[in-house]
Amino acid sequence: MSHATRHNTMIAAGLNLIQQAMSIFDSDLKLVLINRPMQQMFNLPDEMIEPGVSFETVIRFLAEAGEYGEVDNLDEFVAVRARLARAFEPHYMERTRANGRVISVEGAPLPEGGWVTVYTDITEIKQQEALLRARSEVLSEQVLARSEELASTNRALASSNAMLEETKHQLTQMEARTRLTTQMMPAHIAHLDLRQRYTFSNRRLQVVMPGSTDDIVGLSAADALGSATYAVIKPHLERALKNEPSVFEFTHHSSSRRIRVAFTPDVAEDHVQGVYVLSMDVTEETQTRVALQQTRRREMAAQLTSGLAHDFSNLLTIILGMQGKLQKMKGLPSDAEHLITATLAAARRGGGLLHRIADMTGPRTFRPIPVTLSSFLNELETMATPTLGGDHSLKIVQNATDGIYNLDAGMLQDSLLNLILNARDATPPGGQITLTARAVQDTWLELEVADTGSGFSERALEQAVQPFFTTKGGEGSGLGLAMVYDMTKLAGGDIRLFNNEGAHVLLRLPLRLADAHIPAGLVLLVEDSDDLRASIRDMLVAQGHLVLEATSVHEAEALLNSVPDIAYVLADIQLSGARTGLDLAAFTDRPITLMTSLPASDPLHKAASARGAFLQKPFNDTALHAALTTAVQIGAPS
Repeated sequence: MSHATRHNTMIAAGLNLIQQAMSIFDSDLKLVLINRPMQQMFNLPDEMIEPGVSFETVIRFLAEAGEYGEVDNLDEFVAVRARLARAFEPHYMERTRANGRVISVEGAPLPEGGWVTVYTDITEIKQQEALLRARSEVLSEQVLARSEELASTNRALASSNAMLEETKHQLTQMEARTRLTTQMMPAHIAHLDLRQRYTFSNRRLQVVMPGSTDDIVGLSAADALGSATYAVIKPHLERALKNEPSVFEFTHHSSSRRIRVAFTPDVAEDHVQGVYVLSMDVTEETQTRVALQQTRRREMAAQLTSGLAHDFSNLLTIILGMQGKLQKMKGLPSDAEHLITATLAAARRGGGLLHRIADMTGPRTFRPIPVTLSSFLNELETMATPTLGGDHSLKIVQNATDGIYNLDAGMLQDSLLNLILNARDATPPGGQITLTARAVQDTWLELEVADTGSGFSERALEQAVQPFFTTKGGEGSGLGLAMVYDMTKLAGGDIRLFNNEGAHVLLRLPLRLADAHIPAGLVLLVEDSDDLRASIRDMLVAQGHLVLEATSVHEAEALLNSVPDIAYVLADIQLSGARTGLDLAAFTDRPITLMTSLPASDPLHKAASARGAFLQKPFNDTALHAALTTAVQIGAPS
């Protein structure tokens, strides 16, 4: 038995020895403890004293048992009692129960929320008081004896109350320390009973598994976690309830976070009483582990292939030299020229293959930098489109992923270009290639390349990412997808191949929002609406910038020529006069962000958005900061 379990058991046993009835509820109106005297006083069944039972459930049971006399509207009566409990105030009262017994009720709040209530049967005391009042003129021997008995009872009651106060003090301190400790931990700590119901939770489940609820005390594991998650943990939980501890990891379905769970049996007197649960989010640890494993594989591959590649390279050099001499000889048979040419081509292809192997196994470090995804994809489209010719089309779709991310732009560009070219080769003329970018919660950035071809074969689905596997015959090296796999793993991500009306390759990269900051500076704000200009000026000032204002391109150009300290330009497209914000962008070399409320179909909107640093009205502080940062990055030398 653990120290904490023994401590809690001793406290519960001590509370059961107190003559007064006691109940403790937490700040969520969930039962923490009902001692044995209270269970006996109110004839409560065992299910009414289980931790986690709601305050409303207990009140309803007592009301239905007639504890509060006749109740006209039971639901309203319970609701009123619950409202009073939520607005809890210290109190003392005396009331006569339905069975004629008189009790005193004293309630005191706990520092961390919730309260302790003590019930004392004072029937005998009340009878003595009545007797004293009735016979105050002539105190008989009987009254005197009863008075002495009452005094003795009062002394015993005072002693019990002192013990109770000390117990309350110790309990309050213990609860405060326990709650503070568990709530500070970056993990979910909980306890499940034998019925797989939560009896304790430190209210951190939502932090570990986004989308969950923290109010789970009293709920079953299946209800609290959802069917998909419960199906994963159920076998481990059932083993823990059989006194088999376990530690395991799984991917949380709704948030895609990687979760590590430890189940520790709660054993008392050689019997399992429940399970302690510790759950932690290890997503970033897993991503880092994947990247480290791939780095080690590369190092091992480099060691194995470096010597072989060196010798093979020397052999190819000799072959190329000898074939070159042979090609220059006179009097060779007529078919010798063809054989020599084929040998030279094969040797050169072998040399190219060696370079590709060196690229795969040589030292390469994942170097993330802040990348504006929309600008990156626009550049990728510009690079890839000419290679597709007129027989194939490329469509790029962004699903709410526009932002600045920490990515290795070079590695990712190589990977996506490789996948697009593979899709081109696998798609008949007239086919379409689609690149979709989307964010999965705050965990993954997904980039999916799909084509309208015949899809992967069963063998390709199993072996496509293995080096030297190819379906292109002699024209392919079989290293393209292997390199994509390698670069994705170096980033801590994963790759998945599947068919769905064509071949699909899905790259999953760790989603890392760039912590991009630009220094505060002088901003030239060009906007012809007085109200909008005032609102945007306030946003800029709140971000630490100084602001100059203009209403037209002519005014803005004059300020740019006369004020050398202007660091950033923020301009509407449509301004006073015939010239637009696009004209101003062509005039200045300072970082400029264009903004507009024009629809996406308008030519001016299209021209402005193609530049990268662009704001669609209305916008907030975050969008403004991101757009200014993008403008700086676009203008920075490469």
